[in-house]
Amino acid sequence: MNPLPALHLPFFANLLLLLVLAKVFGEIMERLRQPALLGEILAGILLGPSVLNIMVRSDEIKVISELGVFLLVIIAGLEINIQEMVKSQKGKNIVISILAFILPATSGFFVGNLFGLPTVTCFFIGLCVAITALPVSVRILMDLGRLKSEVGQRMISVAIFDDVLALTLLGVLLDLHNMEGASYQAIGLQVGLTLGKVVLLIIGLVLAYRAVNFLTQQENFVEHQLDKLLHLMRGKEPLLAILFAFILIFASLTEGAGLHFIIGAFFASLLLSKELIGPKNMASFEKTTHGMAMGFLAPIFFAGVGLEFQIGAIQHWGLLVAVITASFASKLLGGYVGARYAGLRHRKALTLGIGLNARGIMELVIANIGYREGLINVEVFSILVIMALFATFNTPLLLKGSFRWLDRLEAKENRLG
Repeated sequence: MNPLPALHLPFFANLLLLLVLAKVFGEIMERLRQPALLGEILAGILLGPSVLNIMVRSDEIKVISELGVFLLVIIAGLEINIQEMVKSQKGKNIVISILAFILPATSGFFVGNLFGLPTVTCFFIGLCVAITALPVSVRILMDLGRLKSEVGQRMISVAIFDDVLALTLLGVLLDLHNMEGASYQAIGLQVGLTLGKVVLLIIGLVLAYRAVNFLTQQENFVEHQLDKLLHLMRGKEPLLAILFAFILIFASLTEGAGLHFIIGAFFASLLLSKELIGPKNMASFEKTTHGMAMGFLAPIFFAGVGLEFQIGAIQHWGLLVAVITASFASKLLGGYVGARYAGLRHRKALTLGIGLNARGIMELVIANIGYREGLINVEVFSILVIMALFATFNTPLLLKGSFRWLDRLEAKENRLG
């Protein structure tokens, strides 16, 4: 049966309805100790073609969603201490991150290939399956009071590595997508050019990091210069404008190089720290950015994801089951094997593997970009949304039980020892 045609409400009426329902459903999820994004996506699904078919994702909502993606990526970058990230990947710890990315990415690719999907779609599914969303991981660990635990710190380290690698590979995949149907020689040339861009980007980021690290050691030099500039400016919110301009420079450079703008935005926000610009300026920027994102733009983005979701587009239910199964099992296995190699005991390694299944924001951001750019169709997009919802809902419950299991074992060992 064909769905009823969507109502044609004025834009601001659509925006009002979408925002209010997203915040109401998000509040309900918060009270159930679940991430608000679950409720926000469900609000979009309810209003979209899968249920009530009241509205569609208009061009205006897509633009607002793009701004939401921009701010969400910035927030993810601000939550990462780049120096701690570098330290956390030394020695055997890097093996956890590599296996926790390669095994899921490979399993996602083979699942897509098994169902006869195009090669680029198979690669993209692997990319989404391999992600461990940093913001969701942080939120879950904070709720459980385990953020500073050994397992918690390693989980954050792996999430950082996987997010950075996923964003980088996304840029490569988008660049190669335009070469579909070309000769092997042309594809080889494009691969070389793409890898060259990535290498130049990495060199530029390393140089920028070293420059920022040098300036950080100069007794608050950048902070003092920034404060002087802010004192001279008479406009409203000059700090926000300056830091956004800094981030937009990187976003524009990566976009100009043929990579996606969120890669530059993410790495630029990684370079910002309270040591560089001062605790007061950093706190002000974080507060304003969080307010803009979480109060308005992010709920619209996640609700917009729900509007794009079409349950009727899923014809291959076996593919849905296979993607969910492969995503959970491969991430668990990759994290477990890597953690065992790095020296963690059985139960800690298993707890880490369970925790690495936290997905959500970054997976949905990347899935949305892939759908917009034509890497995946609406059926695969809807499957990836369900996978993200499933993982985001189940991981906190499984991780809570696993930590309790771990605590009981440690308490027993303490009594015996």
